[in-house]
Amino acid sequence: MLTYADLSARLKISREAARALARRRRLPRSRRDDGKALVSVDFSELRYTPRPRCGGGADHIAASMAKTEASEPLPLRWNGVLDHYFDAFSVREPVSTSLENASEIEAFKAEIARLEAMAADARADFERERERADRLDVELKQAAAETTAANAWVARLEEEVAALRTGRSTAGQAALRLGHLAAAIVGADRAARR
Repeated sequence: MLTYADLSARLKISREAARALARRRRLPRSRRDDGKALVSVDFSELRYTPRPRCGGGADHIAASMAKTEASEPLPLRWNGVLDHYFDAFSVREPVSTSLENASEIEAFKAEIARLEAMAADARADFERERERADRLDVELKQAAAETTAANAWVARLEEEVAALRTGRSTAGQAALRLGHLAAAIVGADRAARR
């Protein structure tokens, strides 16, 4: 029975790796009186060899440093003397002339003007599409309201027709209902023509 710390020391791995190994192998675990976890390990059956670390460990840093040292260093002058202490903060001497700088500045200004014109065109397109979407939204709401009203008319007319067909009413009531039905049809037709 070993704690995770003892198991990690025996296998030469970290405590987290020892805990993961105990979970993976489903080793029996229990707790001591002081609350520490104990793992029952039979080393004859375990046969565990730790895997080498993969990824960004110290070897990766060492390889990167070797590659950096192998590359040609930047020429650095500080008061006329090479100074290796300030390599990380070195700046190459400017190569371009003021004429080249002026042409680069003009090119950047032209690019900025072109991008601003593109942004203005995109903004105008956006505003136009937004107005179109607002109009379509109003039309959609109006069509929904008209559909609801038409459904109400259809329901009322179906009730009237059903009442006429069943013959539950007297002749005077039937004539009255037929008149209401004709008036409703004429009203619906006029509303549709608007």
